[in-house]
Amino acid sequence: MTTTWLSSAAAFALAASASCACAQAPSAAPDRVPARIDESRVATLYGNTHPLARPEFESGLVASSLQLDRMVLLLKPSASRQKALDALVAAQQDPASRLYHHWLTPADYGAQFGASPRDLARITNWLRTHGFVVNEIPAARRTIVFSGTVAQVAETFHTEIRRYRFHAAQHIANVLDPQIPLALSGVVGGVVSLHDFRRMPAMHAFAARPLWNFGSAHYLFPADFAAIYNLVPLYAANINGAGATIAIAGRSSINIADVAAFRSAAALAPATPRVMMPGDDPGLVNGDQDESTLDVEWAGAIAPAAAITLVTESSTATTDGIDLAAAYIVDHAAAQVLSVSYGSCEQAMGTTEQAFYDSLWEQAASEGISVFVASGDSGAAGCELGSASVGSVAAVNGLCSSSYATCVGGTELHEGPQAAQYWSTANGAGRGSALGYIPETVWNESLSNGGAGLWASGGGPSTVYAQPSWQIGVPGAAPANGMRAVPDVALTAAAHDGYIIYENGSYWIVSGTSAGAPSFAGITALIVQKGGESAQGNINRRLYEQAGVSPNPFHRTFAGDNTVPGVQGFSADGADFNLATGLGSVDANLLVTNWGHTRQQVPSRATPIPVSIARRQ
Repeated sequence: MTTTWLSSAAAFALAASASCACAQAPSAAPDRVPARIDESRVATLYGNTHPLARPEFESGLVASSLQLDRMVLLLKPSASRQKALDALVAAQQDPASRLYHHWLTPADYGAQFGASPRDLARITNWLRTHGFVVNEIPAARRTIVFSGTVAQVAETFHTEIRRYRFHAAQHIANVLDPQIPLALSGVVGGVVSLHDFRRMPAMHAFAARPLWNFGSAHYLFPADFAAIYNLVPLYAANINGAGATIAIAGRSSINIADVAAFRSAAALAPATPRVMMPGDDPGLVNGDQDESTLDVEWAGAIAPAAAITLVTESSTATTDGIDLAAAYIVDHAAAQVLSVSYGSCEQAMGTTEQAFYDSLWEQAASEGISVFVASGDSGAAGCELGSASVGSVAAVNGLCSSSYATCVGGTELHEGPQAAQYWSTANGAGRGSALGYIPETVWNESLSNGGAGLWASGGGPSTVYAQPSWQIGVPGAAPANGMRAVPDVALTAAAHDGYIIYENGSYWIVSGTSAGAPSFAGITALIVQKGGESAQGNINRRLYEQAGVSPNPFHRTFAGDNTVPGVQGFSADGADFNLATGLGSVDANLLVTNWGHTRQQVPSRATPIPVSIARRQ
């Protein structure tokens, strides 16, 4: 991993100067927590109760002795240091800046943008005086991992934990917004989660199916994906991810033998992924194993020579394993590229949960880590599972709506009546049968489109984040009304041309935006290799610049929408951008080969051929 590191003092001084903050700012974080913490004066952390923790769903108190392990206390920087951090991360993506691609280590990030050592000591001492065990303080100094009981949480944060029953499932959650001593409010952002409403995987697994062509149905092996998205010239030039690293955040382990069988069937060179379990071994978890297997196999399929690491953590009574795994990857700078295929809608996330992911992805960007998150599988109704029959509110995935993450939506291959034009009747090398690019529409296999469930590309405007500068003025983004618009890009996600995985000794077909996130992570690993194994950080600015380059590396989406039963979605009309598939899918060879070009350098555009589609009845 070739990385240009910037000393912490230089990073802060230059960032402070760039943001017009005090250029003479001290190199060490100042103390902000007083020596004596007055517990009689409290601050309420508003917006931190789960929307389903309602009286009509309540089913009783939780035992006061219940152990709540690995809770995460989020810490926040001062306003001036947050401003300097924002300026630094922007400068790291500006080729004209002397900070361009100069990345921080987690320790340097902590020294400049984390809590001071004295503040950490005072906060951890406060936790210990209430009986909690402090498990870990990561090097970035933006979180404290601690454990305790329900009784200790009630006494310290002034909220009971109760049981709730929703859709036949039992949950626990805090009743009231937590409170902390007022003396801590300038540093402590809150507890990330005091409930067990879990992140949702963005995938749909089917029964075992034929391996490739079967009548009018077609399934994707890596060779098919390579043909459709034009990876073949890159592989021929030995651009295959060698030297790049990809980390997958998961909640289940995998069978390593399955990955070997998948790669053998796909004619990929043998490569064994690394499995890391920073906490307890979760084992093979039903449902989550499918997700981990998909992500590992397909990230490695797109970047077959990249080093793949699955970081998997068990969920605890109140902390999701995905939160812990993602934080571990970033806090240990475990890879240059990170893929997450889980989500929660913004409305279901507390303000501290939202702040946790926004700050985590910004930290990742400062370290040179490119983050990819699936947009979700329930169309514009992001608060529901894809398997639901009706949506409730318009919503997007809060794990991907931060501008520091690249949100990956879903398209649908549209062969029309001329399937033979796009698919061979025989399987070639690597069992592939796709002949080349296939026109795409918005992925929508929902009830409203003749399917079942809400299966469609997640997308729409954020309710939390303002539109970032690189998205302002992009044709097609206007319906977001000045808010961050997602997804950014998209790849095929439909079931009728689903992805093949190998799990527990059998082939399976899966679909959903979960496949797109690790696949785009794999494409980015090719960019990392071509750039001399250099980390890229947050690639969003460059992605949107590439939309103005000729030839355009994006396949714009000309038809379809992500409307689902109960929620009106957004349509694609061939504009540069839409709120269902973003910039569209990608010609990987053009994207990787021309990564350094900008619209200022090459102003002309290529115009793709429009696609028409009739709704299925």
